[in-house]
Amino acid sequence: MEADRLGSVILWGPAGTGKTTLARLLADATSKAFVPLSAVASGVKDVREALEEARRRLGEQGQGTILFVDEVHRFNKSQQDVLLPGVEDGLVVLVGATTENPYFEVNAPLLSRATLWRLEPLSDEEIAEVLGRGLAARTRPPMTTRSLPSSPPPRAMPGPRSPPSSSPSPWRTPGW
Repeated sequence: MEADRLGSVILWGPAGTGKTTLARLLADATSKAFVPLSAVASGVKDVREALEEARRRLGEQGQGTILFVDEVHRFNKSQQDVLLPGVEDGLVVLVGATTENPYFEVNAPLLSRATLWRLEPLSDEEIAEVLGRGLAARTRPPMTTRSLPSSPPPRAMPGPRSPPSSSPSPWRTPGW
């Protein structure tokens, strides 16, 4: 993600496990446009329009597209096939969300071009821990570049030795 490179993924998990939130966070971590579609309310025409808009955006602005398809398992096989050329060509990064087993509900060619992430619900204890960490982080002052430890200078390549420095430095090896 740091290099703005993200492959297609299928997020599989029960309702409330954060599939949509995770898709938005992935999009926010990149410079790609986020285009959401609901498989319940969309059809082939909507998918084709989204792919055409992605093609235009890429050509005119040089910006890629994350196409988020919620409830991707609701698309029938021919509807899923419409997505395939855009995913294969890298025109869009598909992020599909499903509550159903994708091995049965997502067609094999599409699934083979995506990484499957299985999400599990958090326990009450895990939620309490996450909330505690978030509250603790809010009370700490924000980290600035001034508060970061300085790194040592790059180590010189072996060569002629110079006399030891008169002032000791934690970053200097004695005798160099």
